[in-house]
Amino acid sequence: MKRLAVCADDYGQGSAVDRGILALAAQGRVTALSALVTAPRWAEAGPALRDVPADAGLHFNLTEGEPLSAALRRHWPRFPSLGSVIAQAFLRRLPAAVADEFQAQLQRFVAVTGRPPAFIDGHQHVHALPGVRPHALAAARSLGVPLRNTGRLPGQGFAFKRRVIEACGGRALAAEMRASHVASATALVGVYGFDPRADYRALMRGWLAAAPDGALLFCHPALGEPDAGDPIGAARVNEMAYLAGEAFAADLAEFGVELSR
Repeated sequence: MKRLAVCADDYGQGSAVDRGILALAAQGRVTALSALVTAPRWAEAGPALRDVPADAGLHFNLTEGEPLSAALRRHWPRFPSLGSVIAQAFLRRLPAAVADEFQAQLQRFVAVTGRPPAFIDGHQHVHALPGVRPHALAAARSLGVPLRNTGRLPGQGFAFKRRVIEACGGRALAAEMRASHVASATALVGVYGFDPRADYRALMRGWLAAAPDGALLFCHPALGEPDAGDPIGAARVNEMAYLAGEAFAADLAEFGVELSR
């Protein structure tokens, strides 16, 4: 059997997302969840993580909503688009106040859950970008927790998107994690285009086949009517239906995969 951790991203973003993630955690179908502490409903949603039967981590955010730190709000009253953040990162023009924001989001996680995150990753993988990566590495080292590895993304299809993620700091992050002895999964699977017409089971079977032992699969489930304004709401509902169903259990058994934390 090969081990696979399954992490549901975006906890706190909306009630449908939160319901789906908590239901899958209770069912044992996800082993981790990643919390968006900048979301307006975080104070309401976060306390449920004190007793959740899964690892709860920080989903560091720079691209959706508003900064928590006053220092970064002086530069960005609202977070910019992902494209803008990537451009600023590679031009070395990210505000130095990103460091303040990282600490603010860590503190917000602890204030609501009562404990530090079990791991750190990034919304839209921003934790791997130049100018963000040092803060993610420092926090992971300080807390003694894993960091999401975006430097190795095996699988079938969506090759361009996978290569872009690896190139946008993923490979550099993987090398720096090895050098600084920060723990991570062996690989990351789960990349696709969030098309609601996609055959999610077929995608999953490809990921299960490609995942090495100790890999992490990231997913984005939601239960019930999609949250208002969620651009991938329909895809989330499709993911939920598969992950909660018998087909997922059958596919895990067929590919010799056991879920692990």
